[in-house]
Amino acid sequence: MASGKKSGSGKHEQGVNGRRSSKRKEGPIVMDTKAVFAAVYDVCEENAAFFSSSPKGSAGGAVRRLVDAMRTIQEHARNLEPVVSGFAAIYHHFDFDPHIPANGYRSLVKVVRCCLLHIVHKGRYISSSRRSIFFRVAHNASEMEAYSNALCQLRALLYLAQRLLHDNSHGNLFFQEENGLNQSFIREYASMHKGCFYGRCLGFQFTPSIRPHLQTMAIGLVSFSENYRKHQSGLDEAGGTAPYGVAASSLFTSGKYAIDPELRGAEYERITQNLDVHFWKSFWNITETEILASLASMTSVQVKVNRMLLVPGVAFDLPLVADPKVSVTIAPPTAHIGPAPIQMRLISYELREGQDSEELLAMCRSEGGSMSLSLGLKTKRSPPSPWLLVHYHGGGFVAQTSKSHEPYLKSWSQDLNVPILSVDYSLAPEAPFPRALEECFYAYCWALKNSHLLGWTGERVCLAGDSAGGNLCVTVSMRAACHGVRLPDGLVAAYPATLLTAYASPSRLLTLMDPLLPFSVLSRCLNAYAGVEPNPEKQVEKVSTLSMVRRDTALLLRDFRQGASNWIQSLLDQHRPTANADAVRKSVSEATLSSPHSDPPVPPKEPSDFSARKDSLKSRTCQDLGTHLNSTHTAPLLSECTPEDVSFFLPPPPDASTSSALSSMAIPPPGGSEEGSENPCEFPVGFEPLRSEQLADIPPQDSPIVKNPYMSPLLAPDSMLQALPPVHIVACALDPILDDSVMFAKRLRSVERPVTLCIVDDLPHGFLSLSQLSRETREATNICVERIREVFQGKDATAPPLPTNGHRKLERTNAVPADLLQNDQDIAQDGADHGGVFGGQTIPEEGAGLTGEGEKMAEGEGPAGLVAASNLGDTKEIGA
Repeated sequence: MASGKKSGSGKHEQGVNGRRSSKRKEGPIVMDTKAVFAAVYDVCEENAAFFSSSPKGSAGGAVRRLVDAMRTIQEHARNLEPVVSGFAAIYHHFDFDPHIPANGYRSLVKVVRCCLLHIVHKGRYISSSRRSIFFRVAHNASEMEAYSNALCQLRALLYLAQRLLHDNSHGNLFFQEENGLNQSFIREYASMHKGCFYGRCLGFQFTPSIRPHLQTMAIGLVSFSENYRKHQSGLDEAGGTAPYGVAASSLFTSGKYAIDPELRGAEYERITQNLDVHFWKSFWNITETEILASLASMTSVQVKVNRMLLVPGVAFDLPLVADPKVSVTIAPPTAHIGPAPIQMRLISYELREGQDSEELLAMCRSEGGSMSLSLGLKTKRSPPSPWLLVHYHGGGFVAQTSKSHEPYLKSWSQDLNVPILSVDYSLAPEAPFPRALEECFYAYCWALKNSHLLGWTGERVCLAGDSAGGNLCVTVSMRAACHGVRLPDGLVAAYPATLLTAYASPSRLLTLMDPLLPFSVLSRCLNAYAGVEPNPEKQVEKVSTLSMVRRDTALLLRDFRQGASNWIQSLLDQHRPTANADAVRKSVSEATLSSPHSDPPVPPKEPSDFSARKDSLKSRTCQDLGTHLNSTHTAPLLSECTPEDVSFFLPPPPDASTSSALSSMAIPPPGGSEEGSENPCEFPVGFEPLRSEQLADIPPQDSPIVKNPYMSPLLAPDSMLQALPPVHIVACALDPILDDSVMFAKRLRSVERPVTLCIVDDLPHGFLSLSQLSRETREATNICVERIREVFQGKDATAPPLPTNGHRKLERTNAVPADLLQNDQDIAQDGADHGGVFGGQTIPEEGAGLTGEGEKMAEGEGPAGLVAASNLGDTKEIGA
């Protein structure tokens, strides 16, 4: 009987999980919470006293702002200290096991501590350089104000986390009622200010090496949004076409957002709150434009085989595992859009037998780029591989293809020496659930049937995917078990989404501040996959890429010419009015669109049978998920699964001392939150978080289909989970959907399925797509490679892996000042749970960040474990 618990007691296993420092052998080391808060009080008090007594001069307004920010930070810190200490004493009760300390409560506390350490670092810099003639009071006041605002919002999140402790049962991370706290969380998210997390504080919780890339992405996003509205007529209805014109125009408007972080934060907040899923589809698909894809291809591993396959949707038979003499028919996908070919990408570092066969070449589709040279040069063919990796890409079920994930897939093909079949499943909202699941399952079965075409002997197969792809790995395995066909030998899911409902959890509170997974964006993607995202039929003009380039060039030249003319005329005649820029832009755009070189507008669509049969196809397919074509070999499945159907509350009842500790931290709804109150109060009297000027537009999630176990595998009954192969989960400690991974691992362990859970620190959701950008993301990607290798080598998922040289602890620094590190007596009961969980959020010895008295620290030369000069903007005017 396999145990779902990962032993991981060895030092190596803890290193793999990013939880132990190899340089400190003397026992579990944790940050002294009291020392951190004491340092915050001291640095704020000392700076406030200095600037309050100094002559104001011309910078009097900025000095007052700086002093007020210091006082406000002190107030927030005094209220946060008992809450943080209280959480540190109880959050280990929600871990997967003592060797893998991770859950949303830990993540929230870690983010708060990180914010405090940034404040201390910035305050120490101000203390050491405030007498310099180059000291900029206004800039540093803006910095402290930004972190003061962030601390205020984090304080609100911790209050909501205390509400979760009050309303949830012991050990459960999700609040599973439709109303109550879930609605409160959505209401607070819609109104709370979020811009402070997207400006100067963008990505402060992540490793410093990734912050510049996040800032670049944020600047690109807001610039793209500004031009998206101007060029929206140049995008097709599906949003699948790469918006070359929008991306090109964004280069000319990005400067102002790089210079002004407050403007960037406000615009980023507006975008995440209001733009629909088609905008995010367009932006996320920028990486698939020819230019960016070519750059990524040049820097990635060169492979011998990289071909797109268009597999026709034809039914075929596969033998049953229980009785190979009996076969089951695998029907082609039909949901929503009817029968259609399935796109797949075959990647292989070596050319293997069968990969250049005429049968496979007949299914190849040209992408318009360079073809694999190995086939034309008659490269020596290697024998078929005993291993095959089937990959499902992420992208929120609405965006990206295998092309976006090519760089790390090529590297995997080389490191593992295996062919990889990556499935380009149909995307929502045009093809919502269960279309993607149908295509992924069909592709998996097709690979089993046609191993000779893929350079595979048919021996061992592993499923791998990230985010939405991780969800599909699990659900495809569940459907394979339902059909009775061969299961994969294991699956590796990186930061998978296992619960697609709007249930609140402590890690999901981080969607308020996460730059890659804001709650409103996540909600739109999930609603689109559920088929409830509004998808109005719009009358749009289809414009070719060449026409868009012509139009953009005309706009650019016209604006330059008009701007120069207006400037000259303003010198000659101060009273002469200037031309309206919007009118000029509109006239040029209309002239370009009406040129004979542009594509004609799409005519209005006539009513067709397609829309009429769309609902029937969807309902029929969902029914097919519940019962198989050959009912004699499969058990009926649930079309829906309510929380009451699942043994979701896994831990045993807590003892009296544990109950007392949890009760001391949990807080009931404050006064004024009675049922029926239109605007209930969610926070203690005297505190109110910062509010946005405009409420976020969050579509309600009212479709029961999100509880379908094939959509939310966390809600699957035990009988379905017991059929799964060994599962390896790699999650991020700061990921808003971390609790999905923790609770899913707990459920698998409860039904005695082999499962491992590996947590990487200080990296954002989607680190696989960032694997080429930093050492930390490469190391995290290597962890996924090792997990896949374990599946191929047939290692027990419950055994600790063999030592390797590729894993390094994902931490910010290797050393910490002595006054911040000790065996914290206040939270000693956590024991080894704390080993390195927050150790990555420390200040290095050089500079003695929190305790150094009178040490001079050049701006930007502070602790590398906290910030980099380019990240905080201390040495540049951009302040970002």
